[in-house]
Amino acid sequence: MVNDNSAPTPDEIADLKKAVRKLNSRAGEMKMDLHDLAEGLPVDYEILLETAKKTYDVFHDLDQLKRKLISWEKT
Repeated sequence: MVNDNSAPTPDEIADLKKAVRKLNSRAGEMKMDLHDLAEGLPVDYEILLETAKKTYDVFHDLDQLKRKLISWEKT
């Protein structure tokens, strides 16, 4: 990856964009899984918190990558 003192290379930006697309796809899957689980309640309520936490974590990571990409694209 890039260090804090230099601008990212075009390849690093392309790699980050690829990571964002991949994680965005995963986030969409997690969102649908959570939606499906919620629609089926009270069945499988035992896994609701775990699924919600995993979904939150994916969206948090996606947000961080998007922020980094925006920052990199400004340089």
